[in-house]
Amino acid sequence: MITENSQQTAKQPVVVIMGHVDHGKSSLLEAIREDFAITAKESGGITQHIGAYEAEFKNRRITFIDTPGHEAFSAMRQRGAKVADVAVLVVDATEGVKPQTKEAIKFIKQANVPMVVALNKIDKPGADAEKTKQELSQEDVAVESWGGKTPSVKVSAKTKQGINELLETILLVSEMEELKAKIDTPAKAIVIESSLDSHKGPVATLILQEGILKTNDILATQSTSGKAKKLLGFRGKELSEALPGQPVRIFGFEKPPMVGETATVFADLEQAKTIIKNEKSGVFQKKEIAGGAPDATDKKFLNVIIKADFQGSLEAVEEVLR
Repeated sequence: MITENSQQTAKQPVVVIMGHVDHGKSSLLEAIREDFAITAKESGGITQHIGAYEAEFKNRRITFIDTPGHEAFSAMRQRGAKVADVAVLVVDATEGVKPQTKEAIKFIKQANVPMVVALNKIDKPGADAEKTKQELSQEDVAVESWGGKTPSVKVSAKTKQGINELLETILLVSEMEELKAKIDTPAKAIVIESSLDSHKGPVATLILQEGILKTNDILATQSTSGKAKKLLGFRGKELSEALPGQPVRIFGFEKPPMVGETATVFADLEQAKTIIKNEKSGVFQKKEIAGGAPDATDKKFLNVIIKADFQGSLEAVEEVLR
């Protein structure tokens, strides 16, 4: 909670793009990335997957969470909405509202974040924005042109029509939310991606929620701890510190943290490990109790080994297979 005496800073908005499969979420992200992303292409012309990137529009920065769009990764999309300040709901104007559109609306409302509707593929024959708006109203999403409060923008990821207007709308919604964060407090961040690099060890992508994260800070989540030996921005440039709303890659955890965990800065490693010990004896035991023991007499079981390149992908697949 921010008090009157707290030192605050404006927080750059964190945006998640959600919607039905094949409605153009990835294409829309790519269109924004091509023209506005603060990034340098790596060897081979491919930007390294870190789970988030920054775009700059009218001298302001926006953080986009690069969440998967396939049905199997609904768990990651749900977690993405929780960490975001603004959610963009992408709907194909030629197909209208589909099952995953409804699912995304549910996630966004549960996360209690403002929504912007992007009516995509508006350049295609058969695109019907008004019909799509009507279908959205049936899902309790009333856009401004229909007398509601949700902004909507007609866009085309292919031709890049409406991209500028979409970014303007995101910034306008962010201004209305008056996004601010405390900076005179120990840094807290959300883990949005993690992996184990064979050369660099555990790597995690965090988005800062409050405070200022600096090199050599001691960090701990509910499952691991470590020292921030190196901070990298999205472009791969080494940073001395990261501010609220900014995505940053961390090197120095003892093992990859779990996606969705909160990473907090502590005075020293001993204090951080004490917190982990307390969390494990509380939170993780509760999870085991909630799960219960399988009844071998009633069910058949198949042992499956799942291999994934990133922790977030692994967790999402596990969730679907349960």
